Amino acid sequence: MTANLEVALDYLARLTKARLIEHSGGTPPLLPPPTFTDDGSPFLRFIQDKRLTMSELIVLTTTLVPYLRPGLFHDAVADVFPNGSDLPALGGIRAGHSRYMTPTGETALFLIAGSDLEKRLLAQQLFSPEHFFATENVLSLEELRPGEPPMSGRLIPDPDYVELFTIGRISTPRFGALFPAKPITTEMEWDDLVLDEHAWAQIRELENWILHNDTLLYDWEMYRRVKPGYRALFYGPPGTGKTLTASLLGKYTGRPVFRVDLSLVISKFIGETEKNLSTLFDKAQNKHWILFFDEADAIFSKRTGVRDAHDKYANQEVSYLLQRIEDYPGLTILASNFKNNIDEAFVRRLNAMIYFALPGPKERLALWEKSFPRMVSLAADVDLRALANQHELTGAHIVNIVQHACLCALSRSEATITAADLRLSIRRELAKEGKTP
Repeated sequence: MTANLEVALDYLARLTKARLIEHSGGTPPLLPPPTFTDDGSPFLRFIQDKRLTMSELIVLTTTLVPYLRPGLFHDAVADVFPNGSDLPALGGIRAGHSRYMTPTGETALFLIAGSDLEKRLLAQQLFSPEHFFATENVLSLEELRPGEPPMSGRLIPDPDYVELFTIGRISTPRFGALFPAKPITTEMEWDDLVLDEHAWAQIRELENWILHNDTLLYDWEMYRRVKPGYRALFYGPPGTGKTLTASLLGKYTGRPVFRVDLSLVISKFIGETEKNLSTLFDKAQNKHWILFFDEADAIFSKRTGVRDAHDKYANQEVSYLLQRIEDYPGLTILASNFKNNIDEAFVRRLNAMIYFALPGPKERLALWEKSFPRMVSLAADVDLRALANQHELTGAHIVNIVQHACLCALSRSEATITAADLRLSIRRELAKEGKTP
């Protein structure tokens, strides 16, 4: 895991000493390029996938120095100038509690180009907003006050890439105000999901997009004609499988699914909602996450006529969200009970709108048959087909009913569910909504 990181750091140490010797008027040694071993580490995969140039490798390794070998530049200077020397050309600053130099953009330019002005100007393009270091949030330069030389800002790596390169994975973000979304998973399978044929066909289209999007965009060069990302609306009554479908899509495509907590996103303070959304999308960018906005009406609802300042800023929030969702390269799923509640501007930009209908008798029978645990048996007086025909229930209702009926059987120290257990459980479930069987 760390062998290639060591190779890159050792090369950077030798390069630093060579540049210091050159800067002081000496003749630097010739440096062969670093030789990496094919260990399958995330660091090597990143170098290969991005086809890093030597200059890009130098910038990346320099940015990682404070996290991997903080004394690298101190030791290099001490080796070349054992009596000490002040070398502003090397750049770097003292930051926080660190006893060592923190590299800046100037440090990277010095290592790449020395004092060659033309090469230094060319190397500055590595920090442009168009470079993948910026677009994929790999690393950035610290923002300085207006008028200060931008290259004097610290090199700041994205913490996710530091984790990826050092421990081989990216930790799940901690839920809270800084990341208002929770991962959702399921132990269920596709066979447990009961939908009509039309909805199933559209779900398969979504799954195909997740599995084949990179090939479509880049190998087949469709990126010239279509925007990245996919936007879908799941709409229909509660309990019909919208959240479960999102979880299963993630499970079977290997993509993490995050359900956005809109209570932490929406703020009464002007600008705070946009700030919260920006934090969320910045974190998710280029992670191949599925973002699931449950009860999306709360933030994707139709814009209103401007009657006061509140309406003006509410409409700005919707417009900002529309822009961020269009720019997000992953799958975004909006879930709502009613399609008509969603702003038309969102609807026009959706790639799919999937209706989760109330299950009919055929679907309800399948739900009843799939919902009982294998450890229980049904008494002879239980007629699931009659229950499916008689009671208009959703999948969520049926699961709750089966759970209560199982508890009834367990209270008798039995593993057999009777018709009486189910009648009682159905009455209890319907009573929660003010209905009678």
